[in-house]
Amino acid sequence: MVLEAPTPRRRAIEDAASALFRRNGYPATSIRDIASALAIRGPSLYAHVTSKEDVLWAIVDRAASRFEAAAEAAEWTTPSDSAARIAALVRAHVDVVTADPGDASVFVAEWRHLSADRRAGILARRDAYEARFRGAIAEGMASGTFAMTDPSVAATFLLSALNGIATWYRPDGHLGRDRIADYFADLATRSLTEAAR
Repeated sequence: MVLEAPTPRRRAIEDAASALFRRNGYPATSIRDIASALAIRGPSLYAHVTSKEDVLWAIVDRAASRFEAAAEAAEWTTPSDSAARIAALVRAHVDVVTADPGDASVFVAEWRHLSADRRAGILARRDAYEARFRGAIAEGMASGTFAMTDPSVAATFLLSALNGIATWYRPDGHLGRDRIADYFADLATRSLTEAAR
């Protein structure tokens, strides 16, 4: 999926809103707060956005598209081996989260504040994304690579751990993005395979 690039002003608005939504939550952030973060007046913001929810939607939709594109690329370039597929999906997810922890955090925590139609659309996309993990786990169980478990629970376990990275990752931290991806890929595959040995 090709993402349409927002204008520089619109992107600045989304970045400011993302930081505020992450820190304070969507309900506690007002249009005035976003405008204040940009040192502009509230009414001026409406020249670029129609509502606070539209800003949230732009952030959530962009993050969802990044996760989808990364997972698709990972699956296209990975052998059919289930353990390699899970490792590739985990690395792709870590890459998206660490590339923009703010947007990832808003995607994970604030999407429920979208209107019903948008929320339903994101829920369907989240389920399709999770299905990639469930499918790889189920295939690994069928081949004997992974221990017998509930694929839905295992996928939820992995994605909960991966999404949690947005709460603690810092670009200037002691682990770089690639090392975090390596650790999480290793932990994911070991958690699924050790009981099968």
